[in-house]
Amino acid sequence: MRRREFVGLLGTLAIMPQAALAQTTKKPRVGWLYYSRNELVARYLGLVLDGMRELGHIEGRDFEMVYTSADGQVERLPKAAEELVQLNPDIIIAPATLQAVAAKKATDTIPIFVPVLADPVGLGFVASEARPGGNVTGIAPYVKGLPAKQLELAREVVPGATRIGLVDDVNDPKAHPQRREIEAAGKELEIKIVPAEVRTASDIGSAYDALAVGGVQVVVVEQSNMLIVSRKQIAEAAAAKKLPTVYGYREHVEAGGLISYGVNLNSCFHRAAYYIDKILKGTKPGDLPVEFPTSIELVINLKAAKSLALQISPTLIARADEVIE
Repeated sequence: MRRREFVGLLGTLAIMPQAALAQTTKKPRVGWLYYSRNELVARYLGLVLDGMRELGHIEGRDFEMVYTSADGQVERLPKAAEELVQLNPDIIIAPATLQAVAAKKATDTIPIFVPVLADPVGLGFVASEARPGGNVTGIAPYVKGLPAKQLELAREVVPGATRIGLVDDVNDPKAHPQRREIEAAGKELEIKIVPAEVRTASDIGSAYDALAVGGVQVVVVEQSNMLIVSRKQIAEAAAAKKLPTVYGYREHVEAGGLISYGVNLNSCFHRAAYYIDKILKGTKPGDLPVEFPTSIELVINLKAAKSLALQISPTLIARADEVIE
């Protein structure tokens, strides 16, 4: 063999193991389980990816994203979760409790992180918030006592209200404890709670029709996947029936709703990157405590108040963290 050919062969042999390694090296895979694909969830996903970049993780370079979706159909979530598990992700992001229930049924080994987690102990996700102990952890923005505070806020919006409507999403597991707490608070305050059950967005109009016929003076909307996705329809139905409505998410107010009191979900999704980073580096989700946001914000839409011919008290406006003119 000539010297030039021999040197070339050595170079090829030196390169081959590196090339083979590059081909077999697997990037960490982050799975995202959609309830539905919409602009709001795209915003939340963007906040997660922003947080990952801040921690030095670039999508495509350092990890890859895989997705499945239930296309807004609750009954399709179990199948979507199974499909995501088959993609073999290193971690599953179940954005909220509804998706988490399906993901947990699909796997008890792949880590699951839930940015908007409710009743984690009651639903069997964790042994305790401090020591989850299984394959699920997350952030719990459903502060105990918050639904009762929203009820009190409804009475500030409509002083002396004795009949308060409740838009109740019976398909979402995180809605059940909210209804129980609001009904218990209603008894203490001697307020009649009038529930209107909904299962899909198509039920919203008829729910507001029923509440109006039922003589309610103000409405509280539960925090749920379907209801936040349908926030524009709810705002339109509330305006059509001239029913002041209190929400737990600011997104409702941004879409034309009257007033919200609750945790800013943007911060929950941005914080998710911290957990993803930890889990991809080997920390078990069972060793990562469930976090509880401490900041609650009050947001008021004065344009919506005007359309309802409603006067919001200066005291309440002064307490607001944000006022939409």
